[in-house]
Amino acid sequence: MAKDITVRTVMAILVDKREQAAVEVQKLLTEYGCYIKTRLGLHEGAGQYCSPVGLIILELVDDESKHEELCQKLNSIDGVQAKYMKLEV
Repeated sequence: MAKDITVRTVMAILVDKREQAAVEVQKLLTEYGCYIKTRLGLHEGAGQYCSPVGLIILELVDDESKHEELCQKLNSIDGVQAKYMKLEV
């Protein structure tokens, strides 16, 4: 009996200049929102301290060409690094 293979795409986005890049990043995430199944945003912040660095993890679905397109657009923003990988489970 053959086992079904499911492919999951996960993207990590590192935002080094969070205050400057956040609006542009959010605009792209909204534009590609139909391809984002899960989104997790992490940054250090407590009281008066808010880290300028943030990490966003996405689980992407559907059109794989849109995943690549989103990644390229994110990487064109100053202070943003995005990479994605496909996992077979």
